[in-house]
Amino acid sequence: MLINAAEIVAFSADKPRAIAGEWRVAESNLLLLALAGGTPGAYWARQRFRHKTRKQPFSMQLDLIAMLQVGIIAGLGFFFIFR
Repeated sequence: MLINAAEIVAFSADKPRAIAGEWRVAESNLLLLALAGGTPGAYWARQRFRHKTRKQPFSMQLDLIAMLQVGIIAGLGFFFIFR
């Protein structure tokens, strides 16, 4: 829960800085927060702030992180249900 809040705060801080041409939150930091579990927050913030929705390769990397997380959760679920 907290990691998603941190991701949303990072996106909300980055958007006005991008518009103003100021120092930005590094994409690697946004992706690390997503990898740490903030993927739902990242997807929500992208739509809410209309930020980095078409940015490549960021979008692809975020999608890959989400797929990895879903795969891990599905694999763990399969393991614990059918062991």
